[in-house]
Amino acid sequence: MPDPSSLALGHRPRVLVLAAGEDARREIERIGPIPPAREWLARKAAFRSVRIEKVRGKAAALLKQEMLSVGGDCVISPRVAGFDDTPSPVILLGTLRQYDRLVEKLQLQPFGLPQIAEELSKALDRYDNPPPPLRLRSRELSVAERTLVIGIVNMTPDSFSGDGLGMDPGSAAEQARRFAEAGADIIDVGGESTRPGSESVSADEEMRRVLPAVEAIRAVVDLPVSIDTTKAEVARAALDAGCELMNDTYGLRGPGVAEVAAGSGVPVVIMHMQGTPQKMQDHPSYDDLITEIYDFFAQRIEAAVAAGVAFEQIIVDPGFGFGKTVDHNLEMLRRLREFRSLGRPVLIGTSRKSTIGQVLDRPAEQRLWGTAATCAVAIANGANIIRVHDVDEMVQVARMTDAIVRGSRHV
Repeated sequence: MPDPSSLALGHRPRVLVLAAGEDARREIERIGPIPPAREWLARKAAFRSVRIEKVRGKAAALLKQEMLSVGGDCVISPRVAGFDDTPSPVILLGTLRQYDRLVEKLQLQPFGLPQIAEELSKALDRYDNPPPPLRLRSRELSVAERTLVIGIVNMTPDSFSGDGLGMDPGSAAEQARRFAEAGADIIDVGGESTRPGSESVSADEEMRRVLPAVEAIRAVVDLPVSIDTTKAEVARAALDAGCELMNDTYGLRGPGVAEVAAGSGVPVVIMHMQGTPQKMQDHPSYDDLITEIYDFFAQRIEAAVAAGVAFEQIIVDPGFGFGKTVDHNLEMLRRLREFRSLGRPVLIGTSRKSTIGQVLDRPAEQRLWGTAATCAVAIANGANIIRVHDVDEMVQVARMTDAIVRGSRHV
């Protein structure tokens, strides 16, 4: 074995961690290249693996040839060698500089490759750049400067986390006031439990729970209020009462919900859930977890835009704990950044969830530190918004993680 002390005498090679383009630029500047070459070299330092769906055999073969020609690589189905034209996934492996050259070459090729070039270019740009601010009725919310924190106000008698307030608008207002003082950016009010096995309630009952709470909260805090519902009637009434965002755990699939979102113009959260709250945890299964969630978002965003919802007003939530096993949830956190390729802000809600309880063997009221860990990892892996019960503590987690990951010290 080599003598460890020789490291002090040798050249000391090390693998650089260049998480963002700015990291690469700073590292290159330390070496001292001439300024015009800085951006070009930074793009050569940034490596990306990109998966593309439904590429036909002829296009896949030509795509691989062109990617190899610019110095990158491409993974294609073995069927392509047998001249099978069945659409299948492709994985590209290359630097941003290689992708620049690839996009130029693909624009001159047949078999639908110009469209692939356009979609590839957009995905890479969206991955590396934050979406524009969300437009609310009273203000704009930027997701570029720091992580936004949503405080949860549960107007239910059967919340999984034990914080349900029932029909007590005074307690809701007091909780919202504490959240505002702790640094929350948004207050999210819900009146129907979505815990595993929960039963649905009527729109009338849901409105009896949430509307007085929304009015009481708006009277004491100057923060935007979101309505957490899957029902068009409830969403419309809550928006009329002053809510400025919609949070739909059913992904705008309910009757009339997308139309309400479109008509109001407010930002809307589209969440992924396999099944319904009643049965979502019976036997959740996926052939390819991240691909299936990503495909769901692509389809729901397209449907929402077709219904009149502005693309810039959509937020995506992969649904931690909704129709997913512990392993599914942990994989989703590890790979959360992949959803940034959609070009929309990513929201994550891990707070006090059962996955934390199963990993740490703790009841809901003892999952603060597990929640902190999942929030920090989610932010490090690309989350723009976190939705939490323990606002004071998680605002601190978000600010500290932002300082590390974004180099941001915004308070």
